[in-house]
Formats: sequence, C-alpha cells, structure tokens
Amino acid sequence: MDTPKPIAKIIAEVNHQLSLPEAPCRGLAMQDHITLKIKIEDQHFWSPQLSILLQEDPQRERTHVIGVYGPMPNVWTLFAVSYLAISVLFVFISIVGFSQYSLGINSQILWALPFLLLVALLLYLMSQFGQKLGAEQTFTLHHFFEGILEQKAHVV
Repeated sequence: MDTPKPIAKIIAEVNHQLSLPEAPCRGLAMQDHITLKIKIEDQHFWSPQLSILLQEDPQRERTHVIGVYGPMPNVWTLFAVSYLAISVLFVFISIVGFSQYSLGINSQILWALPFLLLVALLLYLMSQFGQKLGAEQTFTLHHFFEGILEQKAHVV
C-alpha cells in the first residue's frame, strides 16, 4: 500500500506507540524496516509476526509499505526442515525400494512411502491449525499498524 507519511515519521510513531505500556505488541523499528511481534506474555508457539519494509517514492511524495505476516522464525524453520527431511527420505526410500522391486528382491521398504505421505499431511494440517490459532493475534498486529498509518491497510 502507499501512504503520504514519510518513513521517518512512521518509524518515530511506531517507536512511540511501542514504548507505551498499553501497546498490544512489541517490536523493532529502524531505518526502513519494522518488525512487530506479540507481547511475550501473550505469545504461544503459533504467534505471528509482521515484517514491514518501507520504500520512499520522492517523485510522488509517498511511502510504499510492504508487509508480510508470518510465523516466528523458529516455527518456519521447524516446518521447512521437516518437509525437507520427509522429501529426502521419500526420494531415498523410492530409489532403494523400486531398485529392489525391479531386481526381484523383497521391497517392503516401499511401505514407508504412504507413512511419509501421512506425516507430510499431518504437518500440513498442523500448520493450518496453527494459522487458525494465530489469527486473532494477526488481527492485533494488523490493527496496531493501521492505527499508526491512520488508514486502512489492504491485504493481498
């Protein structure tokens, strides 16, 4: 989205609002980047964060705001590594199992493939469940930043 506020004013307002005791979140704002997180006492495993990049457009006298809502880095990493491990195991077991099958050797290792698919499906369902658990906190971050911009932010 675009806003008429300059970057310096947005950063100053974010820092001011975050310093207030009644601030619904915590975060860090400097130069052209803002990271907003839920207060530590309200955080859980599925709590989201909002990363915002600010880009000034001097010709139009506007600031372009790009924000991404996402999980905390530890959650992101856990799921990425889990999917990677499942993928590598799937490929390895497929190679070994189908090689054994083509040679006429007992290839019971192939029974692990449906199990790996089930684990991947469970991981996906867990991530969807986590998104639902973090939805209210996502709205908290969204409304906090909208209040700073003093305009509605549209989500793409």
